[in-house]
Amino acid sequence: MKVRLNEDAEVVKMIKEGLKKKGGYCPCRMEKTEDTKCMCKEFKEQIADPDFEGYCHCLLYYKEK
Repeated sequence: MKVRLNEDAEVVKMIKEGLKKKGGYCPCRMEKTEDTKCMCKEFKEQIADPDFEGYCHCLLYYKEK
C-alpha cells in the first residue's frame, strides 16, 4: 500500500492553494470540521480499507494497493 500525491502538478497546486485559503480544511467541502481537515476522515477510512484503490475526494492524494 502506498499513498502519493496526484501526478498532475496543476491539480496539486490548485488543491494546495485551496487548503491554504481554508486553513487546512478540504477546499471541496463547505463545512469546516475535524472530519474535513486534510487528510480527511473519509480518505483515512479509505486508506484503512485493503480493497480500496483510488483518489481522495479532492484528488490531491492517490492510494495504491
